[in-house]
Parts: sequence; structure tokens; C-alpha cells
Amino acid sequence: MDNTVKVKRETKNKIRVDFERAPLKERLKQKFLSMNFLKKVVFVIFRTVLLIGITYVILFTYITKIFSSIKSVSDFKDATVMLISKNPTHIQYLYILTENHYLKALITTFLVSLSVAFIQTLVCALVAYGLAKFKFKGNSIVFAMVIVTLLIPQEAFKNSIGSFFRQITIFDTTHNPISFVLDLLQDWFQIFGPTGSVESSGFVNSIIPLYILSIFGLGFKNGLFIFMLRQFFKGVPDELEESAFVDGSSTLRTFFSIIIPISVPMLITVFIFAFSWQWTDDFYTGSSFFNAGESTLTFMKDIAVTPPSIQKLIDGETVANAYKVAVTGTASILIALPLIIAYIFLQRRIVEGVERSGIVG
Repeated sequence: MDNTVKVKRETKNKIRVDFERAPLKERLKQKFLSMNFLKKVVFVIFRTVLLIGITYVILFTYITKIFSSIKSVSDFKDATVMLISKNPTHIQYLYILTENHYLKALITTFLVSLSVAFIQTLVCALVAYGLAKFKFKGNSIVFAMVIVTLLIPQEAFKNSIGSFFRQITIFDTTHNPISFVLDLLQDWFQIFGPTGSVESSGFVNSIIPLYILSIFGLGFKNGLFIFMLRQFFKGVPDELEESAFVDGSSTLRTFFSIIIPISVPMLITVFIFAFSWQWTDDFYTGSSFFNAGESTLTFMKDIAVTPPSIQKLIDGETVANAYKVAVTGTASILIALPLIIAYIFLQRRIVEGVERSGIVG
């Protein structure tokens, strides 16, 4: 065996020496006119063209929105203007920022997304840890139900969830300590929606259902988060928990003092996903819990409307519909901008968390 390896090594060295001693013309001919080199060139060209094509298809919509966001009304009237504006303007951004209350929507959406994402991450981690580490009757059934929530489209139970929370009337006008506290919260922050809506329409126009669903593990995409965390926790060595139990540590203390610290990358990934999906959520805040034009809360989705000043500007214009589409595209850019900035700084954490979840490959 050693002799065979030695012979092969000597043969390669001899070929290398012969190649280096050959004339430059002969060496260039062997290197660049060989079939192996031509195959590599063809593969590189094919791969480059394919990647450029895929990138163009993916980015074309965003590029179109960006260029349309700086077009003026005259650009939409000009048939020669296809992509690049002849008379660029920033009025779309200006009116959306001012008249559509962008800053208010940014703060509201950030606070709601942050709190909901935190609750979802904590609850999903607890559920996933129980499914991964505790062998109890019905474990597989519970996990199967989690998988079912991934398979059933959200639209299938949208109306039932909305109707359920609209019919809750526990916040009545009776005089008790709970009602007193809730009345104060309603007067100060109107967290249950406009005045009077709590008694008449349950939780309509309220953010409370978002927290209730998150606390009970039924929030948006919670099934996916539980699945990801369960796969991660199954890879945690049991010896860590056993040593903690021997030292007298309880289950919850073990979870928070040992499991949570080693799960930070995975938890950050889940938190980022939950925050991002809540940021752009239109399923619950769009029509399930909020009526258009009645809520006192302004979310990011609410800025995707034509500002009054722009509406006056395009009234009677033949390009009004096209300009409204451009305004909506401009709003979508402003909605996605905070997430894009966050992704630039957190992309390493996201990739690391997905890899550790065990659902890749």
C-alpha cells in the first residue's frame, strides 16, 4: 500500500517537473486548450448567467417599485418613460411620512411586534422543550397537532377566530376592581379599541387577542416556531439536565438557567421570525380583529393608502390608477425598510439559528 502511494506521488512530481520544463507556448496550450478547462469555462458561464437571471427575476419587482416611487405625474403621462424618471420627485415619500402618520405607525407596530414576538418565543420554547424532553402519554398526538397547524391555511380558521373574540363580553360595566383597572387602561391608552367598542363588540379593534393567542401558543406561525425549537432541544445532551436534577434543580430552573443560555442563537432566530411576520401581519390586524377606519391604533399596513394631497393632485388624471399603485409601492418600501436594516445586522444570527434547528439539509 505504501509503495503504491509512493509511486503515485513520484509520478505526479515527475509530471509536474516535465510540465514546468516545457516551453511557455506548450504549457499555455495544455492549460487553456484542454477539454477539462473548456468544461470549467462553460460551467462558470452557465452558472453566472443562471444566477444573474434568477436575481433579476427576484429583484425586478423591487427595482420597479423603487424607480416608480420617485416618478411624477408627468412621468406617468409620458409614454417614453419606462423605468427611469425624467422628472424625479420625492412627494410620495413626503406625503406618506406626514399625512399617513408613518412615525406613529412605526412606533405602534414596533411595540406590538416586539411584545408579541417576545411572548411567542418564550411560550414556544416552553412547549417545544416539553415535547422534546418529556415522555408523556399523548406526546406524539400533541406534536401531530402542532404539525397540523402548519398544514392548515390560516384563512381556514380566520372567520372563526375573529367571531370568537368579537363575542367575548367579559369587560362589562359592572363595578369591580378588575373593571376599574380595565376602565383606567381604556381611558389612558384605549388598548381595547375605541370607547364603547369593548362592551358592544367584544375585542374588536383591540390588540388583546394577539397577546391571548400568543400566550396559549396559537399565535401566527407558532407551529413552525415550536417545530424548530423542538428539533433543536432534541439535540441538547440529556446529561446536562440530569446533572442539574442531581444537584436539586427544578425543571423550570434547569430550563431557564441551563437550556435557555445554550439556546440563545436559536431563540434569537425565532424571535426575529416572529417579529418580522408580526411587523407585516395583515391576517389578524387586517380584518380579523380590526375594522377599517374604526381603530385608534395605526399599524404599518394602514399607511399603504393614497394620501389626501396626492389624491387631490391626481383627481381627474387618466393615470390616477397607475399613480395610486406607485404610491402603494412606495408605502411598501417604507414598511419593509426597517426590516431590511435589521436583517443586514442580524443575518448571521438567522443563518446560524436555522442551521442549529436541524431542519436544513
